[in-house]
Amino acid sequence: MTDDTEMRAFITRFFDAIEKGDIDTVRESYAPGAVIWHNTDELETTREDNVKVLSGFVKAIPGRHYENRRAQVFPGGFVHQHDLRAVRADGVAVVLPACLVCQVADGRITRLDEYFDSARVARLTARA
Repeated sequence: MTDDTEMRAFITRFFDAIEKGDIDTVRESYAPGAVIWHNTDELETTREDNVKVLSGFVKAIPGRHYENRRAQVFPGGFVHQHDLRAVRADGVAVVLPACLVCQVADGRITRLDEYFDSARVARLTARA
């Protein structure tokens, strides 16, 4: 990506795709060898692992929306902060603030480090 405008458009497409449940666009946003890491388990996972988790998330949490999106672009990537507002299948509304640090090369995410509060994730994924 050659400039700030292109990177910001990419960021918007990526998060819009997750919000809409467009898993194919999410998959294509990652480089084939992308590494995805979460602070809650400190494990590195693959693009396919992440897509599988997101597919399950989309089915389990049909109502989701990113609010308060904030992006800081830097050469080779971006930092994105947001509040994920979701409604669980049992009707309970949950908010999950998160921060992602992404490295991007050739128009695809090569590494994504995601930071969020594990207690909030537990509320999001809890069953009624």
